[in-house]
Amino acid sequence: MPAPFSTSDRTTEFTAGVTNPNAVLSLLTSLFFTWGFITVINNTLLPHLRSVFDLNYTQTTLIESVWFIAYFFASIPSARLIERIGYQMSMVTGLIIMAIGALMMIPAARLPSYVATLCALFVIACGITLLQVSANPYVAVVGTPETASARLNLVQAFNSLGTTLAPLFGAYLILGRSAAGTAEAGHVLTSSERLADAQAVQLPYLIVAAVLVMLALVIARFPLPALHGSGMRASAEQRGTLSLWRHRNLVFGIPAIFIYLIAEIGVANLFINFTSQPEIGNLNHEQGAHYLFLLWGGMMVGRFVGSALMNRASAEKVLAMAAIFAFVVMLIAALGSGQIAMWALISVGLFHSVMFPTIFTLGIKDLGPLTEEGAGLLVMAIAGGALVVVQGWLADTIGLQRSFLLTCACELYVLFYAVWGCKTQTRSAASVE
Repeated sequence: MPAPFSTSDRTTEFTAGVTNPNAVLSLLTSLFFTWGFITVINNTLLPHLRSVFDLNYTQTTLIESVWFIAYFFASIPSARLIERIGYQMSMVTGLIIMAIGALMMIPAARLPSYVATLCALFVIACGITLLQVSANPYVAVVGTPETASARLNLVQAFNSLGTTLAPLFGAYLILGRSAAGTAEAGHVLTSSERLADAQAVQLPYLIVAAVLVMLALVIARFPLPALHGSGMRASAEQRGTLSLWRHRNLVFGIPAIFIYLIAEIGVANLFINFTSQPEIGNLNHEQGAHYLFLLWGGMMVGRFVGSALMNRASAEKVLAMAAIFAFVVMLIAALGSGQIAMWALISVGLFHSVMFPTIFTLGIKDLGPLTEEGAGLLVMAIAGGALVVVQGWLADTIGLQRSFLLTCACELYVLFYAVWGCKTQTRSAASVE
């Protein structure tokens, strides 16, 4: 049997045909920025829709659950699409799907319809899933395998730049232009105010759709090198003799992504409501969105710092320290009060920053010809964000602040993965038979 195709082999083949790999990496940062920006618009959209449709916390977080359910259903079809049309056209297709979903938000707002809104967000999320499955592993092989985590953290920092700017965009064009977004706590909207608020999302999503189409045209015309060659042919020949489930780093990495997303999405989606609590920040929703800017800004800073640290320390050590600090600040947020609890919740972004890209690169490490399939499963695990509805139920049951104890539990699993679960020793064939 021929030797398995390794990540380093693929890297050599990739870079050999590229005159300027940095130009490729720079272009890909635009994709990371874009899907980060659009994803976090939801953080300002959710409190907005909660007021428009008079939803409880469970119903509000269900909106985000539908978003992340798309990752579960679209990940494997995305991986197969990449095999058929290649990485570049898959990225273009993902952007077009996202643009279609953004345009669907316009009639959903005109109706207005809770169900139509869910459908539009599901379509946008399917497009983002295709981008995730194609762009993350692509970035991981642009360079040496040893610096893959640092490289992915670097481009994810630009993803965080998008997530940092999105709350300001949402605060100005959605919350700042709506009665619910600028009202004091306890204000009851009239029917006419609800209708006007619902239609406030039309302009933002029209802008988003236009930008997505322009970016799709740029990606389509860019001479992006394809990941083809002997390595890919070897992958096809060996696929029947290799098993993903013999790689411990992937087996434990899938639930690590799943569980981490519960933590990240729970914090982001309930942040504005948390800061509006009288005993915490006593802010209105528009003011809370500006503090949300600091949460995502912390994630951006953390990824730049994490990328630098991983050139000096192992990715596993950086991930472990981030999990420990995240656990501590989330305990303070869940059990503290006032400004201390609010700033503790804001600071968790700094420690969450390195978790997704680091878990992802550790999860696909040494998968060789199975990298695409492993990446597809890791992106599918982003569906863990759908379980934010569990935190919504906890918020309705035991209180919004205490619901963040669920986040504390999630940080402990990430710590377990960093200390033991990410080891690349493969499981023996006997253990899987």
